[in-house]
Amino acid sequence: MKRTTFLLLFGVVLSFCDAQSETGGDDAAAEEEHVELFTTPTTKMGAATSDFGYNLFRALASRDASTNIFLSPISVSEALTQLSMGASERARAQLYRALRYHTLQDPQLHNTLKDMLASVRTAGKGLSTAARLYLARRLRLKQEFFGLVEQQYGVRPKALMGGAKDMKEINDWVSQQTGRKVQQFLTQALPRAAGVNAVSAAYFKGKWETRFGQSGGLENFQVDGAAPVRVPMMQQDNYPVKMGVDSDLSCTIAQIQMQDAVSMFIFLPDDVTSNTTLLEESLSAEFVQDLSMTLLPAKVSLTLPVLRLSYSTDLLPLLGDLGLSEWLDNPELEKISAQAAKLTSAHHKVTMETAPEGNQYPSETTPSHLTYRVDRPFLYLIRDETSGALLFIGRVVNPKSLTI
Repeated sequence: MKRTTFLLLFGVVLSFCDAQSETGGDDAAAEEEHVELFTTPTTKMGAATSDFGYNLFRALASRDASTNIFLSPISVSEALTQLSMGASERARAQLYRALRYHTLQDPQLHNTLKDMLASVRTAGKGLSTAARLYLARRLRLKQEFFGLVEQQYGVRPKALMGGAKDMKEINDWVSQQTGRKVQQFLTQALPRAAGVNAVSAAYFKGKWETRFGQSGGLENFQVDGAAPVRVPMMQQDNYPVKMGVDSDLSCTIAQIQMQDAVSMFIFLPDDVTSNTTLLEESLSAEFVQDLSMTLLPAKVSLTLPVLRLSYSTDLLPLLGDLGLSEWLDNPELEKISAQAAKLTSAHHKVTMETAPEGNQYPSETTPSHLTYRVDRPFLYLIRDETSGALLFIGRVVNPKSLTI
């Protein structure tokens, strides 16, 4: 549904409301005109990978209902897309539906994804990713598949040797791909019966367009059902953001610009609650794109927690929630091996840091009349504005428990 935003500075009120037609009779019955938000192969790919990411995030959030969780969906998309190259036509169609590729009608799908990945990994954006398949040698692997993936994505699937050597090989490779920022990707060896293993990881440390003047001071962060915790905060007056209040979702939304056409969206509930299900259910590529066009500029006194986090999980149990239960039972990976092969793990690990540094200082020195203080549980996402791709998404319930 189309949303419009109003910013009322004199009353210090921000609100979202659904656009209503003020005409009567026939006009009220007319269908709302659909506006195509994604018009190029790259933005359509960005929307597809984002919607896959939101679905995956919802699945993870429902399993861990009141904890800190984080994902870099674009790295997972890359790993599973590599895997799709080894599947039968029927199995590939099942995987494409979960990845949201079925709507693209893009004959150059792999090239489009490859180019988008290269774009979002340029140095200024602050993102590095790793995605690779590790395959059991016992499967009598088809070398043609190895070459096909390497030619398309620049990374060659790897045959497993078995035991601790594999864990060291995977950990070293992920560390190298992420500039030594994602360490100890695996903490225990893969099982001896391992078949196909999808590895995905990401590190993000983008720079703000506008820097923070104060950082590191300990302030209270409200925790649902517990005493407040003291955490490091960043603060700056007259900080330029785009923002609005969504009364349906009972939250205030802010978009904070980062360098190289990257931005952070923060969804801050009105109340201190770790139950963000309503917010999670609202997330889609179309909704966030609409936000980017309708949130209004404001200068605020902005306070954010300093984030330094690492999070890891095996995403395999979540794939059934994305409509892949049948595929998991019989993925038909006939281009990988003539033997029956199944996905046996989908390990994922992310690391993220924020710092006060930025490209410029705020342009004004007088105190802001508006305040945006992120001092209670919230959702956030990191988005590439050029492609619309979702780079990172997280739910922060208690930043005190975040560690790298």
